Amino acid sequence: MSATTDLLKRREALLGPAYRLFYEQPVHLVRGEGVHLYDADGHQYLDMYNNVPHVGHCHPRVVAALTEQIATLNTHTRYLHHTVIDYAERLTGKLPEELDTAMFTCTGTEANELALRIARTVTGGTGIVVVDHAYHGNSQAIAEISPCGDMTAELPEFVKVASIPNTYSGEYRGADAAGLYARSIAAAVEDLHAAGIQLAAVVLDTIVSGPGVVEPPDGYLAEVAKIARSAGGLFIADEVQPGFGRTGRHFWGFESDSFIPDIVTMGKPMGNGHPMAAVVTRADILKSFAKDVRYFNTFGGNPVSCAAGMAVLDVLEDEDLQANALRQGEYLKAGLMALADEFEILGDIRGHGLFLAVELVADRNSRAPATESTERLVNDLKTRRVLTGSIGPYSNILKFRPPMVFSQRDGDRFLDVFAAALANLNS
Repeated sequence: MSATTDLLKRREALLGPAYRLFYEQPVHLVRGEGVHLYDADGHQYLDMYNNVPHVGHCHPRVVAALTEQIATLNTHTRYLHHTVIDYAERLTGKLPEELDTAMFTCTGTEANELALRIARTVTGGTGIVVVDHAYHGNSQAIAEISPCGDMTAELPEFVKVASIPNTYSGEYRGADAAGLYARSIAAAVEDLHAAGIQLAAVVLDTIVSGPGVVEPPDGYLAEVAKIARSAGGLFIADEVQPGFGRTGRHFWGFESDSFIPDIVTMGKPMGNGHPMAAVVTRADILKSFAKDVRYFNTFGGNPVSCAAGMAVLDVLEDEDLQANALRQGEYLKAGLMALADEFEILGDIRGHGLFLAVELVADRNSRAPATESTERLVNDLKTRRVLTGSIGPYSNILKFRPPMVFSQRDGDRFLDVFAAALANLNS
């Protein structure tokens, strides 16, 4: 029995059936460096999937910052520590000046749950509006606002779902799509009010990644924020996936539109794999929240996490990784467009920077989802040692979000492998 087979059997016995593994033949990983992962047999994989190691797997500057701080002191936010305050100052400096106050958690799930507590306390409402197939986290409270696959069987009464703003295969596709999709948000708010439920917040992942990286049409985010505020609620921008320069064009996903959210949540890439997340909002909102609530998180905002976060910001700036994301994303997108001329299954190619998506279709006219072919493609790519995954309501959308140190050489390797896997679908 191989070590991988033995490990799989032990996992099944010890972790139970609720966990899931990627791929028909799971990968047994033992090491990571930059954009590469290595399995137990020493094979190298190109990582096109994992956005958590934002500045690269095991980046030496992040490792050094973590090591130095954990060897010195690790406490929590009930003691003074300069690194925590320095990081909060550095982080809020990356946002519009109105968003000037930070609270720390360990995960994006916790950040979104804290954002809900703040919104409900400040507005007096309990209702939440999200878009269909959104994913915002995995606690009970956040699973309830995540109508994604098998996350939750039935949404509670205080959650209403609006249409996915997908202008390729969604309900609305014309020049007026932004307004029409925003009306779906307004209709969801009206449904809440008709049920006697006051709106607390509209929560949106600003690149709408769960439903397929759908790139909201221009003006949509700003109009949704206007609708939320006019109904007495807040706009919560979930930046867990699009934040920290991943789209290349902006440091935050919400900056693609002309507005400022009331609350911004973030996580995943903040600590390059170290569990770290945050809520950033206006001082007046937190002042109102603090009248009734005292917040404490044993691990959120500890000095070790903040040292990791500071190192991530240093690397992003010193290695100019936002510009690299834009440059490499444009190169990848051009290569994917060229492949679309050859392979009819590639229906839509979208996204920016190092967060791209390809919607696979059985027919370009009907835009029917090619779900089975997508699953085959994901597994074939893994066999060819390129790691990616599928998303969307029909699991027919490939997502590409490699570490930000991704190079043109990596792009060439991926495009060659992807072309071979596409050709194999037709063989």
